[in-house]
Amino acid sequence: MQIPSKNGGDPLIVTEHIDFQTRGNGEMTELTGKVAAIIERTGLSAGIVVVFASGATGAVTTIEYEAGLVADMKGALERIAPVDIEYAHNQRWGDGNGHSHIRASVIGPSLVIPFANGKLLLGTWQQIVFLDLDNRPRYRRVVVQIIGEG
Repeated sequence: MQIPSKNGGDPLIVTEHIDFQTRGNGEMTELTGKVAAIIERTGLSAGIVVVFASGATGAVTTIEYEAGLVADMKGALERIAPVDIEYAHNQRWGDGNGHSHIRASVIGPSLVIPFANGKLLLGTWQQIVFLDLDNRPRYRRVVVQIIGEG
């Protein structure tokens, strides 16, 4: 979806999404290239991009996407919200994913990243990732909304 500027020039707001299947249980999916490709398709040169995880058990963040830090993130999340403790959510709903909701809430569902000259302004070792924190495989949608100028 594109919303054109009032003067009929380049679009100021573009909304797209990235859909994918996950395995759950902390699986991390790297999204930097897909977000960059969406920006490139818009033809916008500068602005911000919002990356938003739809759903209550997914999260979006940046990380140096390498095996060591992926493992470290899983360990850190286990220390913050362990799987094997009691959660009122589990008692109420019986789905065993109380820890998933807490982990997603701690990390957060969205990022705002600036771009200039059509390129994301990320650090050298910084990648955009989605974390599926649920306890089962899921079909996921990440919304990418770009606000920019041509």
